Amino acid sequence: MSKKKVAIFIFNDVEVLDFAGPFEVFSVTSELDKNQLFEVYTVAEELKSVTARNGLSINPSYEIADCPTPNILIIPGGFGTRELMNNSLVIQWVQNCSRQAELVLSVCTGSLILAKAGLLVGLEATTHHLVIDDLRYLAPTTQVLENQRFVDNGQIITAAGISAGIDMCLYVVSILLGKEIAEKTAKYMEYKWEID
Repeated sequence: MSKKKVAIFIFNDVEVLDFAGPFEVFSVTSELDKNQLFEVYTVAEELKSVTARNGLSINPSYEIADCPTPNILIIPGGFGTRELMNNSLVIQWVQNCSRQAELVLSVCTGSLILAKAGLLVGLEATTHHLVIDDLRYLAPTTQVLENQRFVDNGQIITAAGISAGIDMCLYVVSILLGKEIAEKTAKYMEYKWEID
């Protein structure tokens, strides 16, 4: 497998584990293979610090105007998604990336951004249990599934809240590289990963 670019979009009020969990999964997987598998980086609307939930300050690697085209795009959630849903520049960037990305992943309320970008039409999806109704409203043609850690539609995979993003990303690693590699990553992370 050639090295894949993994872009994780960050924004003010992003939920910390929503982006940090996936960042850790793909980074650790790559690190355990001499950094040959994934190039993981953060992207924000502008190249300035982002304040995540509870005051964590993060500096993005790129802004959307000049970030490398990702093979895997990850849209995390958090209260900041409410404002982003009305940001046409961000929505258009997500749409453009999705046309070229092999995989588009969302965690938690990141699914609301995918819905606004029209990426969930006719698909199955999930999100944080507290915003299931919001996703149903935004995506009336989407079958919104409750009590699912993640839902795989092929190119589009959505995860429920927060820690479910780790499960989803380990699943993606298992699809791309095999279950043994995903289990090795989970073990290194001291993460109890269970998948059927």
